Parts: sequence; structure tokens; C-alpha cells
Amino acid sequence: MDPAANDLFDARALVIDGNRQSRSIIVNQLRDAGVGTIVQCARLIDARTKLEMGTYDVVISEQYFEREDITGQDLLDDLRRNQLLPFFTVFVMVTSESSYSKVAEAAESALDAYLLKPHTAAGLVERIRQARDRKSVLREIFTAIEAEQFDEAGELCKQHFAARKPYWLYAARIGAELMLRNGKMSDAEKLYEAVVEAKTLPWAKLGVARAQLEAGYPQRATTTLESLIETEPGYTDAYDIMGRAQFELGNFKSALATFKMSTQLTPSSVNRLLKHGMMAWYAGERDEGVELLDRATRIGLDSKLYDPQALVLLAFARLDNNDARGLQRCRDHLEHLRDKAINNGRPQRLLDVVEALLAIQDYQTARALEEVRRMAKTIHQPGFDFESACNLLALMTRLAMRSIQLYEVDAAVDTLGLRFCTSRALTELLACAAVGRSEFSNRIHNAHTQILKMTEQAMSLSLKGDPQAAVVRLLEEGGNTLNAKIIESAHLVLQRYEARIPEHGELKAQAQLLRERYRTTDIHAGLGEQSHTGRAAGGMSLPSGDKPPVRQEGLLASVNAVGS
Repeated sequence: MDPAANDLFDARALVIDGNRQSRSIIVNQLRDAGVGTIVQCARLIDARTKLEMGTYDVVISEQYFEREDITGQDLLDDLRRNQLLPFFTVFVMVTSESSYSKVAEAAESALDAYLLKPHTAAGLVERIRQARDRKSVLREIFTAIEAEQFDEAGELCKQHFAARKPYWLYAARIGAELMLRNGKMSDAEKLYEAVVEAKTLPWAKLGVARAQLEAGYPQRATTTLESLIETEPGYTDAYDIMGRAQFELGNFKSALATFKMSTQLTPSSVNRLLKHGMMAWYAGERDEGVELLDRATRIGLDSKLYDPQALVLLAFARLDNNDARGLQRCRDHLEHLRDKAINNGRPQRLLDVVEALLAIQDYQTARALEEVRRMAKTIHQPGFDFESACNLLALMTRLAMRSIQLYEVDAAVDTLGLRFCTSRALTELLACAAVGRSEFSNRIHNAHTQILKMTEQAMSLSLKGDPQAAVVRLLEEGGNTLNAKIIESAHLVLQRYEARIPEHGELKAQAQLLRERYRTTDIHAGLGEQSHTGRAAGGMSLPSGDKPPVRQEGLLASVNAVGS
């Protein structure tokens, strides 16, 4: 049936609630609204079976179920992931949980509505009808998204916006989000600016800043955000983006102050506690960082928004404070997260770091050295990311501070620096991992100087009229160091001087191989951000058909490329 129809007589609804009384209330509310067919379930596993076997116009689910390991949120995620929920099905989550972290987590999963108990029948029905009407009006757009025709969907959004059709602002926001995720930063910025011009909205101005930041202009984004925060001081998402821009500019103290403001506005936000805590840790405010990461762990360990790298930083703090019991708790929590993770090796990699810390704590020197050497042998592997680099460097620092000899340590530190010093900000961040061992920090800074010198010398060949020689030199240095700044510089020269490079095709293939193998286009850092949650600060969730480019997860893991 047409979801825009006000009459729900022909609609089929599925109500999922383990509490008989609550389930009965919702069923009666739907009957009074005229819903034709209503099916009930007390268990999520039964609900999934019904959704596999049949189609429903409306699904209303409780979030939490006693004696069940999964939640209504988990059911929705599973249905989206396995394409078992038709686009025109309206999914409504009903819960008594009103904490910010839970409401934010629900928003990440592309819900059509999130209702808090107690709710009225009129409120429930109004949410359902509004969602069905919006889906009907924007049918073409979402059909294109489900078919993964993202460029076509973006064009449809622009047309819908230009014609000022119903839900035109919603269409503009979808279109700009698609453009951001497809790397069309300039187009996204223009669309956001058009919304600002048509109707001043905070999310549109924030979208302009997001587009500027994603395009590699953090200073420009900062200026836009300063104007937004001046007029909308309570808009928390603006502080998230501002903190990230300041972070990418290397202004760690300013970023810390911004993230602090964000957590003051939303003190129970797991994601913001993580970002604030990690920024405090790397800015040298270790006690403040530990307090915030502890709080995030207490309230959000099982949240999808939780970043297990927080447990690694806490484990380093426990070792530094000789807190054996606290270190063991970090290990137990990571084991719990590892056992929950399916087809995700990251929790195990992080657990390996904590196991090495436990070996140091227990004076099992040989085991600690063996684990660190094993990690050091993987530095050149494609999957070894910035997060791994920080953790390995911090581990080697702890060994050195305890006078445990690792003879190959200087070479390992140099290799880390040459690969991951892609900007001043990231160099400082990596050096922060070596706090307590100044010679390691100096080697990291020296590596950054070497990278700058290599890049400048190669680029000077292009300025002298020989861009091919510049590309050859950059690819040679990039292959040796795996430094994303150098590899991306080769790519940029190839793009700019295609007509003047005789061996362009062969060199482009070499550059592209390095770019893909080492994911050098992943240029942005993320403190405490999980890539799979689907919504960036100021962004919006899109239906299951939207599959943005894969990014590495968690704390700084995506920083493999040239920074600001």
C-alpha cells in the first residue's frame, strides 16, 4: 500500500515486546488507529523469523528484553545488514531508557522514530504516519540509494531541493551527506551553502564546515564553526567538528578545551567522553584523561559507540601506577569485547598490547620482549595502522623506562616515524606516545624532518620542469618508507602534469597500487570514533543501501595519509 495514506486499515504491524502489559497497550493503540493486521512477539528471535517469512508495514520494538542477550537495536542492525527490512517498513523503537548515550546510539541506526515511555496513542500514530509520508514523497531518492546509485540519488536530492518539494530540506541533507561520503566535497559544500541561503539552519552551516574539513581545509572549517558557535552556543555537534579541526591543525590544547565544552553539554555521551579523554591523554593531561576514559567505560562498555582503544590507554595508566588489579580488569574487559566481536580482529590486536603490559607488570621480561618483537615485525604490513604505531611505541617506551633492553628499538622507532609522520599534528601525537623517553620523541621529530626534506627535494624536480623525475623519486621514497604524504604527493603530481609525463600510465599504476595497498587516502584522524556507527557529528543516518567507503576503526586508526 501507499505509505503516505492516512488510513492504516491495510497496514500490517509487528509488535515486539517481552512485557505482556506493554505489548497489549501498543496493540490496543494500533487497533484504535485502525491498523488492519497486528502480529505480536514476546521474543526477538521469534520476531526475526517472522520478518524473514513475511513483510510488515510497521515494526514497533522494545529496546531491552529480559533474559535475552541481544536488544531491539541489535535486531534492527541485523535486519539492515542482511537486507531483511524493506525500505518502506517503518521501524519504531519504544523504550523507557532516556539517557543521552542510548538515545544517541539509537539515532545511529537509521531509526524512523524513537519513542520514550510513557507515550500517547496520538504520538505513536503521528510518528508512524509522518515516517510513511516522508518515505513515499522521497521514494525515488531512496530507491536509488538502495540500488547503490549514489550519484543519481544525489542529483534527485538536488532537484527535490531546488523545486522546494515537500521535505525539501530533508532531501538536501541526504544529498549533501551522499556527496560527502562519495568524496564530492565541493558539491556538498555548495548544497549546504544553498540551504543556509534559503533558510538558516545550524545543521546546514555545520555541513559547510564538515565539507571544508573533509576537503582538507581545517582552518577554513574553524572560521565557519566559530561563526556558528557564536550564534548557536548549545549546538553540541559543532563542538565535535571544531575539536576535530583544531586537532588536525595540531592545536591540541584548543581541541582539548573544545571537547571539554562538548562533554559539559552532554555529560553522559559515551562518544564525547572518549574523545575528550583521549585528547586529554595525548595533550599531556593524563589524570584528566584517565578519569574521563574510566567514566566512559563504566557507562558505555557494551555500547556500539565505545572504542576499545580506551581500555589500552587505561591499561598503560594502570601499569604506570603499578595497579595490577586495574590492569587485569582492562584485560578482562577487552576479552569480553573480543568475544563479542564477529569477524573483527581489532579487539584481539588491542588485547595483545595489554597482554604485553601484563607481562611487564609480572616481570616476565622474555614474554614481553617476544610480544613486542612480534608486533615490530608487522610495521610494514598494510594492516598496521597509526593506532598500532602509537601502541607499539608506547610499549617500547615502557620497556625502556624499566631498563629492559630491546636492541633493535632505535630502528623500529625510526621506521614508525618514517611511515606515520605525515603532518606536524600527527608527528606530535606519535611523539606523545613516547612520553618518558625523550630520545624516542626526538627520533620521531627527526623522522618528520626527513619526510619533509624527501618531499621537498622530489617536488623541486617538478618545479625545474621534470615532473616525471619527481614522481619516480616520490614513488621510490614512498615504497621505502610507506609514508602516505609522499605517496599522495606522487599521485597529485601525476594528476597535475599528466600531459608532460611520458610514462604516465605505468607510473600511475605503481602509485595506485601503493595507494590501495596502504590505504593512503584515509586522511582524517578520529579520536574515539567508530566508523561503523554510520553517522558523523552533524550528519545523518542513511538506509541500508548506503555503503560509504570503508574506513579503519577507532582511535586514530584511519590516520595513514597526509594530514593538514
